[in-house]
Amino acid sequence: MSENDREQFRPDDHPNEHFLLTSIVGSYPKPKWLNRVSDLADDPESRFDEEQLREAHDDACRVMIDEHERAGLDTVSDGEMRRNEMVEFFADRIEGYEFNGPVKVWGHNYFDKPSVVDEVEYADSWLVDEFEFTQSVASKPVKVPITGPYTLAAWSFNEAYDDEADLAYALADLVNEEVEALVDAGARYIQIDEPALATTPDDHAIVGECLDRIVAGIADEVRIGLHVCYGDYSRIYPELLEYPIDEFDLELCNGDYEQLDVFTDPEFTTDLALGVVDVHTAEVESVEEIKENIKQGFEIVPPENLTISPDCGVKLLPREVAYQKIENMVTAAREIEAELDAGEIDLSPEVSAD
Repeated sequence: MSENDREQFRPDDHPNEHFLLTSIVGSYPKPKWLNRVSDLADDPESRFDEEQLREAHDDACRVMIDEHERAGLDTVSDGEMRRNEMVEFFADRIEGYEFNGPVKVWGHNYFDKPSVVDEVEYADSWLVDEFEFTQSVASKPVKVPITGPYTLAAWSFNEAYDDEADLAYALADLVNEEVEALVDAGARYIQIDEPALATTPDDHAIVGECLDRIVAGIADEVRIGLHVCYGDYSRIYPELLEYPIDEFDLELCNGDYEQLDVFTDPEFTTDLALGVVDVHTAEVESVEEIKENIKQGFEIVPPENLTISPDCGVKLLPREVAYQKIENMVTAAREIEAELDAGEIDLSPEVSAD
């Protein structure tokens, strides 16, 4: 992976010499009307059809891309407006999966957990159309999140493979095909989401093998990130440093950065995408609060290796809250850059650039 691949995302009119890449993890709150039209499209008695639903999705994506750009993000997404759930969406597009109805996961929450009943196969692209539409609308570079093969395997019933690892490896080969298709379409920033790793960290070697398969043959200028939300990170560090990724995305703000020290010994050798706003609270952090959170990242990496993002997807927040958090996050990052340029921030010798 190229050490300078983040520079391709620096805007031409960037105001500061320092550059803290700002991004969003993935999901964003859907407009209330989109949920309504989705229900209408599923109602056999409604005259609302799939073509109208596609138009509604396109309109929602345009709105969310505009919100990301107005907030000032360096890389944007469509907020996953077309996706229902991070496993269901992909399982519905992979041959070998089938759905048998929702299962109870906790409390009164249900998840339409799919089953792998036959060998998984890649037929049509899962995300290229989505990416190409987003790219055609956006004026900023587009980031593409993909649910990783380990999570796709762990959060499914396995009825076809000898064990979960074999299923994960087979899915990783499919993800590699999709990444290749996205790269051919122009994608340069791809994030693999593996939340299941945090719940079963002893399988970090399986995730590493999956990532090796995913990036096989992918050009160096393509930025590959790995997002793992919550969990005891000490159980996967420093092993994660062996992963073939450019950026590791952490949810640390929600835990008041109590796990920060985990990543200081041994030295963190990849880029860090640091969560600096909490997606589990509707309280909007001030710019000054977020600036202090950003500085936490300098305990791990120098500025040129730091990406600024929310802790996780923001889809469960009220839309106006999500926007204000993102806008404050970008403002804080730009102010920190200016202070770095002016030499007003004292970086510790351990992480300062040569």
